[in-house]
Amino acid sequence: MLCLATAACGSSSSSSDKPSSAGASGPGYPVTLTNCGQTVTITKAPSRVVLMNGASVAEVSSLLALGLGDRVVANTQSYDRSEVKGRADAIKALPTGNVKLNDASDIPRETMLGLRPDLVLTPTSYGLDAKNGVATRKDLTSVGANAYVSPQGCDQDTSHATIADSYQLLRDLGKIFNVGDRAEKIVKASQQAIDATSAKVRGKKAPRVMVGFSNTGDDFSYIAANGVFNDIIAKAGGTNAFASASKGPFANVSKEKVASEPVDALVVISYKDPDPAAYARKLFKEFPQWPAAKTNRFVVLSDSIYQGPSNDVAVDRIARMLHPEAFTNG
Repeated sequence: MLCLATAACGSSSSSSDKPSSAGASGPGYPVTLTNCGQTVTITKAPSRVVLMNGASVAEVSSLLALGLGDRVVANTQSYDRSEVKGRADAIKALPTGNVKLNDASDIPRETMLGLRPDLVLTPTSYGLDAKNGVATRKDLTSVGANAYVSPQGCDQDTSHATIADSYQLLRDLGKIFNVGDRAEKIVKASQQAIDATSAKVRGKKAPRVMVGFSNTGDDFSYIAANGVFNDIIAKAGGTNAFASASKGPFANVSKEKVASEPVDALVVISYKDPDPAAYARKLFKEFPQWPAAKTNRFVVLSDSIYQGPSNDVAVDRIARMLHPEAFTNG
């Protein structure tokens, strides 16, 4: 869950997950791009796409946002929920390839090769590392498949990820499938939406936000510290209360440390949790001294606060929680 997430072509905060045959092989190919230091050459629009899990929905959501759901032959990504109407159902409707996943909930090497993909999308290089029992780039090349690792996934350190990386993923997929115009429309719509939200909260005091995960089994082992979370929170007019608790994307903090922080607001990230708000209620009862507990200030998010095509939704939701007075007229 703790790795690095549909939108209409004209708006990154609404769903448009209809298949499209646009981008078929023809003008615009071959396409060459550099991915994790490797040169990837695409000779025609991929038609048999397999999505590795990596506890992500960024790749599948981006494909759907671009209208490319009909290219997927096996998808392993799902959060079972989304801030974007229709996305969770659209993901659920995609083929799974009837694969038996390994202990890391991903696709084993032989199973992958048997799917006969022409493109494999993976959130991080973990999904291409032989020691993890998965198909490598060389293995995939032997069956005529290309591989693409999402931005910030090459070294598996997502602590430097920003919203710009979500845009890079969209643009790279736009290039691969020859639908760059669609990608640019989504990116532009997202940028405009975030700029408009940020303008409303600019100059206001930035509340201290804790980003926690509702069903990790341990309340404070995984507190968001760095990465795309911080970029989203900053653009929403807040600051991460635990940004200095770790140099990595997540911090393991003590109960005493959590108690000592004057948390003004809570962002609950939910992954397949039927009652994520229970996590907020539990924390507010445990730390009644928090300003957030006194005002019951929290918001539940799932995919939009990770990499993906709808970071603008997370910015909007968080900004409205932190600065409701700035949105009294809309």
